[in-house]
Amino acid sequence: MARDLILGTAGHIDHGKTSLVKALTGVDCDRLPEEKARGITIDIGFATLDLGDYRLGVVDVPGHERFIKNMLAGATGVDIAVLVVAADDSVMPQTREHLEILKLLGLRHGVIALTKCDLATDEMLQLVEMEIRDLVAGSFLENAPIVRTAAHSGLGIGELKSAIREECGKVEANATLNWFRLPIDRSFIVQGHGVVVTGSVHSGTLKVGDELEWLPSGEKVRVRSLQNHDHPVEEVHRGQRAAINLAGVRHDDVRRGQELAFPSYLKPSRVVTVRLHCLPEMKKPIKHRAPVRFHIGTLEVMGAVSILDADSVKPGDWVLAQLFLEEPVTCTWGQPFVVRGASATVTLGGGQVLQPTAKKVRRRHLEVLERIESLWTGNADQRVLTVAWFGGFSGFTIPDLVRGANIAPQEAETIVQKLRDEHKLATIAVGGHRQVLLHAEVLKELDERILAAVGRLHEETPLMSAHDRSKVQAQFDYVGDDSLVSALVDRLVRQKKLVGDARRIARADFKPKLSTSLRKLKDKVVAAYQEAGFNPPDAVSFASQAGGNASSMKDLFEVCQADGDLVQISDSVFLHSEFEAEMRLRVATKLSGETGATVAEIRDLLGTTRKFAVPFCEYLDRIGLTRRDGDLRRLASPQPATS
Repeated sequence: MARDLILGTAGHIDHGKTSLVKALTGVDCDRLPEEKARGITIDIGFATLDLGDYRLGVVDVPGHERFIKNMLAGATGVDIAVLVVAADDSVMPQTREHLEILKLLGLRHGVIALTKCDLATDEMLQLVEMEIRDLVAGSFLENAPIVRTAAHSGLGIGELKSAIREECGKVEANATLNWFRLPIDRSFIVQGHGVVVTGSVHSGTLKVGDELEWLPSGEKVRVRSLQNHDHPVEEVHRGQRAAINLAGVRHDDVRRGQELAFPSYLKPSRVVTVRLHCLPEMKKPIKHRAPVRFHIGTLEVMGAVSILDADSVKPGDWVLAQLFLEEPVTCTWGQPFVVRGASATVTLGGGQVLQPTAKKVRRRHLEVLERIESLWTGNADQRVLTVAWFGGFSGFTIPDLVRGANIAPQEAETIVQKLRDEHKLATIAVGGHRQVLLHAEVLKELDERILAAVGRLHEETPLMSAHDRSKVQAQFDYVGDDSLVSALVDRLVRQKKLVGDARRIARADFKPKLSTSLRKLKDKVVAAYQEAGFNPPDAVSFASQAGGNASSMKDLFEVCQADGDLVQISDSVFLHSEFEAEMRLRVATKLSGETGATVAEIRDLLGTTRKFAVPFCEYLDRIGLTRRDGDLRRLASPQPATS
């Protein structure tokens, strides 16, 4: 079975790239009327080259400096490059720029085609070859063969095919990413079929009928049909050119630079963290806050550079940086990119993505910069831990690791399990059916913050033995997940660092600081309510007995509730907890055998007055025991009468 790879051209304008592709494949890649009229390539073109053991999707790129952005879009996903140099012109500006771009994009395989050899003497050919060798020294093309060709006569075309075939055998299979991804480089409408998008498959396999995410919008789209090399197929995979007929997509909404991928793996972001390299040929450094054109995949977008560990990046140097972009981009860890000047006249440099979705990082923050650096220098385990740490209180998912650490989904799950066993990661069960993955250091910090929050409440009201959980959770709105905070509180209760129930909690090491006089007053209050039964005293009446502790009466009543002695019925009405339970029992028993009861009947049932019967009934409605039906109270739902 033939192996599929992508071949791309590179080189200066009018050096014969398109003619060479036509000689190799029989296809004229200049499809636009303007290209035919002007005799130059403006946009990327496509062809197919069958070499027996290898089937190559050929991408022909423009050489004019005005169309470098199109060249960059075409170079995405290329496995093998053919650097084209004309024998009658030798090395020219875009020859150099295209080579630098190929290096920045991480190309590792290629051959060199010396074109128009019928227009040069042998001495001239030798001189040009020497200049080419000087140009490619130290690059991936340093030892690449230089094949002399003449497209119109067919000179060297067979030798060039042989050189390409030999280079194909050196391309390693990329098994890391097994999820489908395709950067869109072209779209058009086919009558009767709708919108078709094309691109070089970056990773994975796609089948007819699959659902994809259309990015950056995040819409779900379905694959209606597929083509490879102009032939209908049931699936396409890495290394192939693909034409994808999408259902439910408007052609006007499709743009070069958008991507198609299996759902959840890619996530748009306007901030990315990168390793940034300034080309040695640059005369000036790239300065902090410099405006740039950011090229990644098939996308070009304007942005600004924030250099994290310096004030500028000097020619030939590398730095850590963030790019703040005008539009969201989708990318993955390690993905190469290129930056060009804001005026699009010069290539400044490039590098690799470290954080595809990033938050703004404070410059020269040593701990954070060391963690970012570990994304490049560390192994898979370290990258997973770093992605988890940056996930913070929101946690992280397996797709986050695939995107942010360049790890296949199955491998990511294995590493997560291993790191959990080593107590470097933790899983928190939230809401019954959901789990949140957290870095162990993040979990520890959240635990400490929760304990500190409860501690502050104890300091503010030292008389109270416990506090409403809602008061604690209200301090963690920045976590963005109330259920996670609630689950962590439950976990701290199980660990006996907190004590409490579903409503109130306290630190296990806290004891209410009641003075002797307040303790005696509390006992008097509780005894008075126990003696009064369903005709409780007015809470305000105790102020006269409090003396110097009058200002603490509100806190004292909260202590009585926290200790389970009193239950608040309304703003000013309290019941002893034994009578509150007795009230629920009596009312539930009465209503379970009758059609309903009026306030007066409940008043008589409890042996109280209307002054208290009305708030008692409203309280029973509020806790869900009863419901009001006109003048009657009925059981909210059939249930046994229990205390």
